[in-house]
Amino acid sequence: MSRFDDQDPQCNIHDDRGVALSIIPRTSDIGNFEVHRALPSRQQRMVGPFIFWDQMGPGEFLTGQGLDVRPHPHIGLSTITYLFDGEIMHRDSLGVKQRITPGDINLMTAGSGIVHSERTDFAIRNQQNRLFGIQSWLALPKDQEERAPAFKHIPKDQLPFFNEDGMSARLICGSYKGESAPTQPFYECIYMDIHLDDGAKFHIPCDYEERALYALSGQMKIDDIDYPAGELLVLHPGHELTIQAIDKVRVMLLGGAPMDGPRHIWWNFVSSSKDRIEQAKRDWKDNKFANVPNEDEFIPLPED
Repeated sequence: MSRFDDQDPQCNIHDDRGVALSIIPRTSDIGNFEVHRALPSRQQRMVGPFIFWDQMGPGEFLTGQGLDVRPHPHIGLSTITYLFDGEIMHRDSLGVKQRITPGDINLMTAGSGIVHSERTDFAIRNQQNRLFGIQSWLALPKDQEERAPAFKHIPKDQLPFFNEDGMSARLICGSYKGESAPTQPFYECIYMDIHLDDGAKFHIPCDYEERALYALSGQMKIDDIDYPAGELLVLHPGHELTIQAIDKVRVMLLGGAPMDGPRHIWWNFVSSSKDRIEQAKRDWKDNKFANVPNEDEFIPLPED
């Protein structure tokens, strides 16, 4: 959603445990709204294809106010927007206008280039409104980086849902217990929204080499160590582990196969090629990206 700031978050290494690294997100601002950014960091650039992780809120807008992320470009990635509270109106250069509400998925694939805005709709601004959610970016595999841009909206009732033994979970991407999500981000990955009752346990599958956990609320225990909410816990590859809720916990599981080579990230651009990012900079500065219909504002190219 906004520019990558190279200020580094705090990290702690646990070599002999299931948790390899804990990342405390830094705080940034997007469209007059505070976000907590865990990826990328100097110690951990990616987890599987996940190259960007923003927690938006929770926060509240006063009457007449709302989120205002002006039109801005992307290349070489897919964005996944997933809300817990509130709603956002998405508009893009493909002509898509789509409202997203809690539990739904907005999957936008930038490919060779797309421009979009994210705002609070005018009808919602007439009252106090809240916003809480996660926006993540997934790098595209090299053979898909220049694919045609696309957008897909997936209502929450189309996502596999599990409910058993004090655990409920919604599968956002990937496969779990023989079921697969309709979300197709072009690279092998897992992404789940998991709720645990007090004392409940959840076994983290080892089907994916790179994995991380991000608790939104509550405390959980891993390998007899207590972890609070608000940290990205990067797990050791192949390490079998179970999380146990100390109280009611909501935690996101993310990860996937290692990416097919390193990725470069600058502002809203992701690519395996630095030259391609330089070209995208020139294209945005020279107004060569397609426009979002009926939107005159835009975010200028940063100077640094």
